[in-house]
Amino acid sequence: MSTPTISSLAFLTPGNFADDDPYTGLEETLQLFEYGERLGFDGAWIRQRHLEHGVGSAAVFLAAAGQRTERVELGTAVIPIGYENPFRLAEDLALADVLSRGRLQVGFSTGMPHAELLGDLVHDGDWHSFDLSYGRIARVIDHLRGDYLGGPGTVIRSPGNTQRPRLQPHDPGLVDRVWYGGGSLRSIRWAAEHGLNLLSGNIVTGEGTDDFTTAQLALLSEHRRLITSDRSPRVALGRVIVPFDSADATTRARYREYAASRHARTLAPQGPKRTLFAPDVVGTADQILEQLTADPVVAAVSELRLELPYEFARADYEQILYDVRHSIAPELGWRPDSALLHEAGR
Repeated sequence: MSTPTISSLAFLTPGNFADDDPYTGLEETLQLFEYGERLGFDGAWIRQRHLEHGVGSAAVFLAAAGQRTERVELGTAVIPIGYENPFRLAEDLALADVLSRGRLQVGFSTGMPHAELLGDLVHDGDWHSFDLSYGRIARVIDHLRGDYLGGPGTVIRSPGNTQRPRLQPHDPGLVDRVWYGGGSLRSIRWAAEHGLNLLSGNIVTGEGTDDFTTAQLALLSEHRRLITSDRSPRVALGRVIVPFDSADATTRARYREYAASRHARTLAPQGPKRTLFAPDVVGTADQILEQLTADPVVAAVSELRLELPYEFARADYEQILYDVRHSIAPELGWRPDSALLHEAGR
Protein backbone atom coordinates (compact mmCIF):
# COMPACT_ATOMS: atom_id res chain seq x y z
CA MET A 1 0.00 0.00 0.00
CA SER A 2 1.34 3.45 -0.92
CA THR A 3 2.14 5.96 1.81
CA PRO A 4 0.25 9.27 1.53
CA THR A 5 2.40 12.26 0.64
CA ILE A 6 0.38 15.44 0.96
CA SER A 7 2.10 18.56 -0.37
CA SER A 8 -0.86 20.98 -0.26
CA LEU A 9 -3.37 21.36 2.58
CA ALA A 10 -6.55 23.43 2.28
CA PHE A 11 -9.94 23.70 3.93
CA LEU A 12 -13.46 24.29 2.62
CA THR A 13 -16.01 26.07 4.82
CA PRO A 14 -19.76 26.54 4.28
CA GLY A 15 -19.81 30.18 5.45
CA ASN A 16 -22.73 29.81 7.86
CA PHE A 17 -24.61 32.76 9.28
CA ALA A 18 -27.76 33.36 11.30
CA ASP A 19 -30.90 34.47 9.50
CA ASP A 20 -31.25 37.57 11.66
CA ASP A 21 -27.52 38.41 11.82
CA PRO A 22 -25.69 37.58 8.58
CA TYR A 23 -22.82 39.99 9.25
CA THR A 24 -21.53 38.13 12.30
CA GLY A 25 -21.35 34.80 10.53
CA LEU A 26 -19.72 36.21 7.41
CA GLU A 27 -17.19 38.15 9.50
CA GLU A 28 -16.36 35.00 11.44
CA THR A 29 -15.78 33.17 8.15
CA LEU A 30 -13.37 35.89 7.04
CA GLN A 31 -11.63 35.52 10.40
CA LEU A 32 -11.43 31.77 9.81
CA PHE A 33 -9.61 32.45 6.54
CA GLU A 34 -7.17 34.63 8.45
CA TYR A 35 -6.74 31.95 11.11
CA GLY A 36 -6.12 29.25 8.51
CA GLU A 37 -3.44 31.39 6.90
CA ARG A 38 -1.72 31.93 10.26
CA LEU A 39 -1.70 28.17 10.81
CA GLY A 40 0.04 27.68 7.47
CA PHE A 41 -2.78 26.20 5.38
CA ASP A 42 -2.08 26.47 1.67
CA GLY A 43 -5.68 27.13 0.66
CA ALA A 44 -8.97 28.47 2.07
CA TRP A 45 -12.12 27.69 0.08
CA ILE A 46 -15.76 28.82 0.36
CA ARG A 47 -18.92 27.09 -0.78
CA GLN A 48 -21.40 29.01 -2.95
CA ARG A 49 -24.99 28.47 -1.79
CA HIS A 50 -28.25 30.01 -3.00
CA LEU A 51 -31.33 30.65 -0.82
CA GLU A 52 -29.44 29.28 2.19
CA HIS A 53 -27.57 30.76 5.14
CA GLY A 54 -24.31 30.83 3.20
CA VAL A 55 -22.34 32.77 0.62
CA GLY A 56 -24.44 33.47 -2.48
CA SER A 57 -21.58 35.06 -4.42
CA ALA A 58 -18.19 33.47 -3.98
CA ALA A 59 -16.51 36.14 -6.09
CA VAL A 60 -17.71 38.91 -3.78
CA PHE A 61 -16.70 37.02 -0.64
CA LEU A 62 -13.26 36.11 -1.97
CA ALA A 63 -12.65 39.72 -2.99
CA ALA A 64 -13.12 40.58 0.69
CA ALA A 65 -11.00 37.62 1.82
CA GLY A 66 -8.25 38.76 -0.51
CA GLN A 67 -8.00 42.00 1.46
CA ARG A 68 -7.82 40.14 4.77
CA THR A 69 -5.12 37.62 3.82
CA GLU A 70 -1.73 37.78 2.15
CA ARG A 71 -0.55 34.44 0.82
CA VAL A 72 -3.19 31.70 1.13
CA GLU A 73 -4.94 30.48 -2.04
CA LEU A 74 -8.59 31.54 -2.18
CA GLY A 75 -10.96 29.01 -3.69
CA THR A 76 -14.62 28.54 -4.48
CA ALA A 77 -16.10 25.05 -4.46
CA VAL A 78 -18.22 25.17 -6.32
CA ILE A 79 -20.08 27.75 -8.38
CA PRO A 80 -23.21 26.09 -9.90
CA ILE A 81 -22.94 27.42 -13.42
CA GLY A 82 -26.66 27.24 -14.23
CA TYR A 83 -27.38 30.52 -12.48
CA GLU A 84 -24.51 32.51 -13.93
CA ASN A 85 -24.04 34.84 -16.88
CA PRO A 86 -20.69 33.65 -18.27
CA PHE A 87 -19.31 37.06 -19.24
CA ARG A 88 -20.37 38.86 -16.07
CA LEU A 89 -19.11 36.05 -13.86
CA ALA A 90 -15.75 36.09 -15.67
CA GLU A 91 -15.53 39.84 -15.02
CA ASP A 92 -16.20 39.39 -11.30
CA LEU A 93 -13.70 36.55 -10.97
CA ALA A 94 -10.98 38.39 -12.86
CA LEU A 95 -11.45 41.49 -10.72
CA ALA A 96 -11.36 39.49 -7.47
CA ASP A 97 -8.24 37.68 -8.66
CA VAL A 98 -6.40 40.90 -9.50
CA LEU A 99 -7.33 42.35 -6.09
CA SER A 100 -5.92 39.23 -4.40
CA ARG A 101 -2.76 39.39 -6.54
CA GLY A 102 -3.46 36.17 -8.39
CA ARG A 103 -4.60 33.84 -5.62
CA LEU A 104 -8.05 32.74 -6.83
CA GLN A 105 -8.81 29.07 -7.49
CA VAL A 106 -12.19 28.89 -9.22
CA GLY A 107 -14.26 25.71 -8.96
CA PHE A 108 -17.36 25.04 -11.06
CA SER A 109 -20.10 22.46 -11.26
CA THR A 110 -23.14 21.97 -13.43
CA GLY A 111 -26.64 21.83 -12.04
CA MET A 112 -29.05 24.28 -10.45
CA PRO A 113 -29.90 23.63 -6.80
CA HIS A 114 -33.41 24.91 -5.98
CA ALA A 115 -34.11 25.33 -9.71
CA GLU A 116 -37.86 25.05 -9.18
CA LEU A 117 -37.71 28.26 -7.12
CA LEU A 118 -34.91 30.17 -8.83
CA GLY A 119 -34.96 29.23 -12.50
CA ASP A 120 -37.65 31.73 -13.55
CA LEU A 121 -36.14 34.46 -11.36
CA VAL A 122 -32.67 34.19 -12.89
CA HIS A 123 -33.47 33.52 -16.55
CA ASP A 124 -35.79 35.19 -19.02
CA GLY A 125 -37.59 32.77 -21.31
CA ASP A 126 -37.76 28.99 -21.09
CA TRP A 127 -34.55 28.23 -19.22
CA HIS A 128 -35.21 24.49 -19.54
CA SER A 129 -34.09 24.83 -23.18
CA PHE A 130 -30.87 26.75 -22.37
CA ASP A 131 -27.40 25.21 -22.19
CA LEU A 132 -26.82 25.44 -18.43
CA SER A 133 -24.24 22.69 -18.30
CA TYR A 134 -20.66 22.19 -19.54
CA GLY A 135 -21.02 24.59 -22.44
CA ARG A 136 -21.73 27.45 -20.05
CA ILE A 137 -18.53 26.72 -18.11
CA ALA A 138 -16.60 26.63 -21.39
CA ARG A 139 -17.91 30.12 -22.17
CA VAL A 140 -16.57 31.46 -18.84
CA ILE A 141 -13.18 29.94 -19.63
CA ASP A 142 -13.19 31.46 -23.11
CA HIS A 143 -13.85 34.89 -21.62
CA LEU A 144 -11.06 34.46 -19.07
CA ARG A 145 -8.61 33.83 -21.91
CA GLY A 146 -9.14 37.47 -22.85
CA ASP A 147 -9.53 37.18 -26.62
CA TYR A 148 -10.36 40.49 -28.27
CA LEU A 149 -13.96 41.05 -29.33
CA GLY A 150 -14.92 42.08 -32.85
CA GLY A 151 -12.55 42.24 -35.80
CA PRO A 152 -8.90 43.39 -35.80
CA GLY A 153 -9.93 47.00 -36.27
CA THR A 154 -12.61 47.06 -33.58
CA VAL A 155 -11.98 49.60 -30.83
CA ILE A 156 -13.99 51.22 -28.07
CA ARG A 157 -13.53 54.75 -26.85
CA SER A 158 -13.97 56.11 -23.39
CA PRO A 159 -12.82 59.41 -21.87
CA GLY A 160 -9.06 59.57 -22.32
CA ASN A 161 -8.72 56.07 -23.74
CA THR A 162 -9.08 54.08 -26.97
CA GLN A 163 -8.57 50.33 -26.81
CA ARG A 164 -9.43 47.01 -28.34
CA PRO A 165 -12.30 45.45 -26.39
CA ARG A 166 -11.97 42.34 -24.24
CA LEU A 167 -12.87 41.28 -20.74
CA GLN A 168 -11.30 43.62 -18.20
CA PRO A 169 -9.30 43.36 -16.13
CA HIS A 170 -7.42 40.87 -18.27
CA ASP A 171 -5.77 38.33 -15.97
CA PRO A 172 -3.92 35.74 -18.10
CA GLY A 173 -3.07 33.37 -15.24
CA LEU A 174 -6.59 32.81 -13.95
CA VAL A 175 -7.64 30.48 -16.75
CA ASP A 176 -5.07 27.94 -15.50
CA ARG A 177 -6.63 28.06 -12.04
CA VAL A 178 -10.07 26.80 -13.03
CA TRP A 179 -11.29 23.60 -11.36
CA TYR A 180 -14.20 21.27 -11.96
CA GLY A 181 -16.00 19.44 -9.17
CA GLY A 182 -16.57 16.08 -10.82
CA GLY A 183 -18.43 13.11 -9.37
CA SER A 184 -19.29 11.06 -12.46
CA LEU A 185 -17.31 9.58 -15.32
CA ARG A 186 -19.05 11.91 -17.78
CA SER A 187 -18.03 15.01 -15.82
CA ILE A 188 -14.50 13.71 -15.28
CA ARG A 189 -14.07 13.13 -19.00
CA TRP A 190 -15.26 16.63 -19.83
CA ALA A 191 -12.91 18.20 -17.27
CA ALA A 192 -9.95 16.20 -18.56
CA GLU A 193 -10.65 17.00 -22.20
CA HIS A 194 -10.67 20.71 -21.31
CA GLY A 195 -7.51 20.52 -19.19
CA LEU A 196 -9.19 21.57 -15.95
CA ASN A 197 -7.95 20.97 -12.43
CA LEU A 198 -10.07 18.39 -10.61
CA LEU A 199 -11.92 18.56 -7.31
CA SER A 200 -13.09 15.18 -6.04
CA GLY A 201 -14.90 15.16 -2.72
CA ASN A 202 -16.88 12.82 -0.51
CA ILE A 203 -19.75 12.34 -2.99
CA VAL A 204 -19.46 10.36 -6.24
CA THR A 205 -21.75 8.43 -8.57
CA GLY A 206 -21.73 4.66 -8.33
CA GLU A 207 -21.10 3.48 -11.89
CA GLY A 208 -20.55 -0.25 -12.01
CA THR A 209 -19.84 -0.49 -8.28
CA ASP A 210 -21.45 0.05 -4.89
CA ASP A 211 -18.09 0.80 -3.27
CA PHE A 212 -17.16 4.46 -2.80
CA THR A 213 -13.40 3.94 -2.91
CA THR A 214 -13.56 1.87 -6.09
CA ALA A 215 -15.73 4.50 -7.77
CA GLN A 216 -13.51 7.42 -6.77
CA LEU A 217 -10.30 5.68 -7.84
CA ALA A 218 -11.92 5.05 -11.23
CA LEU A 219 -12.66 8.78 -11.57
CA LEU A 220 -9.07 9.78 -10.78
CA SER A 221 -7.72 7.16 -13.16
CA GLU A 222 -9.99 8.35 -15.97
CA HIS A 223 -8.93 11.97 -15.44
CA ARG A 224 -5.24 11.04 -15.67
CA ARG A 225 -5.84 8.86 -18.74
CA LEU A 226 -7.64 11.53 -20.73
CA ILE A 227 -5.86 14.71 -19.73
CA THR A 228 -4.58 16.48 -22.82
CA SER A 229 -3.22 19.71 -21.35
CA ASP A 230 0.46 20.56 -21.81
CA ARG A 231 0.64 21.42 -18.15
CA SER A 232 -0.15 19.00 -15.33
CA PRO A 233 -3.58 19.87 -13.90
CA ARG A 234 -3.92 19.70 -10.16
CA VAL A 235 -6.11 17.13 -8.40
CA ALA A 236 -7.44 17.84 -4.90
CA LEU A 237 -9.24 15.36 -2.69
CA GLY A 238 -11.91 16.48 -0.23
CA ARG A 239 -12.68 14.63 2.99
CA VAL A 240 -14.79 15.50 6.04
CA ILE A 241 -12.19 15.14 8.81
CA VAL A 242 -13.15 15.99 12.39
CA PRO A 243 -10.43 15.38 15.01
CA PHE A 244 -11.27 16.01 18.63
CA ASP A 245 -7.92 15.77 20.41
CA SER A 246 -8.15 19.32 21.80
CA ALA A 247 -11.95 19.34 22.16
CA ASP A 248 -13.75 18.99 25.49
CA ALA A 249 -15.92 16.00 26.37
CA THR A 250 -19.18 17.67 25.38
CA THR A 251 -17.81 18.67 21.97
CA ARG A 252 -16.42 15.16 21.39
CA ALA A 253 -19.85 13.67 22.05
CA ARG A 254 -21.43 16.17 19.64
CA TYR A 255 -18.91 15.27 16.92
CA ARG A 256 -19.67 11.56 17.37
CA GLU A 257 -23.40 12.24 17.12
CA TYR A 258 -22.84 14.24 13.94
CA ALA A 259 -20.95 11.38 12.29
CA ALA A 260 -23.49 8.79 13.47
CA SER A 261 -26.37 10.81 11.99
CA ARG A 262 -24.74 10.64 8.54
CA HIS A 263 -23.48 7.08 8.59
CA ALA A 264 -26.53 5.35 7.11
CA ARG A 265 -26.10 7.15 3.79
CA THR A 266 -22.67 5.54 3.34
CA LEU A 267 -23.98 1.96 3.44
CA ALA A 268 -25.55 1.78 -0.03
CA PRO A 269 -26.08 3.86 -3.18
CA GLN A 270 -28.63 6.62 -2.65
CA GLY A 271 -31.38 7.65 -5.09
CA PRO A 272 -31.82 7.08 -8.82
CA LYS A 273 -28.35 8.49 -9.59
CA ARG A 274 -26.76 5.89 -7.25
CA THR A 275 -24.94 8.52 -5.21
CA LEU A 276 -22.18 7.15 -2.99
CA PHE A 277 -20.97 8.94 0.16
CA ALA A 278 -17.64 8.57 1.91
CA PRO A 279 -17.84 8.06 5.67
CA ASP A 280 -16.87 11.06 7.77
CA VAL A 281 -13.48 10.64 9.42
CA VAL A 282 -14.05 11.45 13.09
CA GLY A 283 -11.95 10.58 16.13
CA THR A 284 -8.57 11.13 17.68
CA ALA A 285 -5.62 12.05 15.48
CA ASP A 286 -4.31 8.48 15.75
CA GLN A 287 -7.67 7.01 14.72
CA ILE A 288 -7.97 9.43 11.81
CA LEU A 289 -4.42 8.75 10.62
CA GLU A 290 -5.13 5.02 10.67
CA GLN A 291 -8.10 5.56 8.35
CA LEU A 292 -6.38 8.03 6.04
CA THR A 293 -3.21 6.00 5.61
CA ALA A 294 -5.34 2.98 4.73
CA ASP A 295 -7.32 4.96 2.13
CA PRO A 296 -5.89 4.28 -1.36
CA VAL A 297 -7.49 7.46 -2.70
CA VAL A 298 -5.56 9.61 -0.22
CA ALA A 299 -2.37 7.86 -1.35
CA ALA A 300 -3.19 8.67 -4.99
CA VAL A 301 -3.24 12.47 -4.57
CA SER A 302 -0.91 15.15 -3.25
CA GLU A 303 -3.52 17.77 -2.32
CA LEU A 304 -5.93 17.31 0.57
CA ARG A 305 -8.86 19.61 1.26
CA LEU A 306 -10.50 19.48 4.67
CA GLU A 307 -14.29 19.84 4.23
CA LEU A 308 -15.71 21.48 7.33
CA PRO A 309 -19.19 20.35 8.39
CA TYR A 310 -22.22 22.59 7.99
CA GLU A 311 -23.66 24.45 10.98
CA PHE A 312 -20.68 24.12 13.33
CA ALA A 313 -19.56 27.11 15.39
CA ARG A 314 -16.44 29.16 14.64
CA ALA A 315 -14.71 27.73 17.73
CA ASP A 316 -15.34 24.21 16.43
CA TYR A 317 -13.85 25.07 13.04
CA GLU A 318 -10.75 26.61 14.60
CA GLN A 319 -10.24 23.59 16.86
CA ILE A 320 -10.58 21.23 13.88
CA LEU A 321 -8.12 23.24 11.77
CA TYR A 322 -5.66 23.40 14.65
CA ASP A 323 -5.71 19.65 15.30
CA VAL A 324 -5.44 18.76 11.62
CA ARG A 325 -2.56 21.17 11.07
CA HIS A 326 -0.56 20.04 14.13
CA SER A 327 -1.45 16.38 14.65
CA ILE A 328 -2.58 14.93 11.33
CA ALA A 329 -1.23 16.71 8.24
CA PRO A 330 2.47 16.48 9.24
CA GLU A 331 2.10 12.70 9.58
CA LEU A 332 0.85 12.62 5.98
CA GLY A 333 4.01 14.31 4.73
CA TRP A 334 2.70 17.88 4.66
CA ARG A 335 4.89 20.80 5.70
CA PRO A 336 3.74 24.43 5.96
CA ASP A 337 5.23 27.01 3.64
CA SER A 338 7.77 28.80 5.83
CA ALA A 339 7.45 31.99 3.78
CA LEU A 340 3.68 31.98 4.24
CA LEU A 341 4.04 31.52 7.98
CA HIS A 342 6.57 34.34 8.19
CA GLU A 343 4.42 36.79 6.25
CA ALA A 344 1.18 35.88 8.06
CA GLY A 345 2.86 36.27 11.43
CA ARG A 346 4.13 39.79 10.75
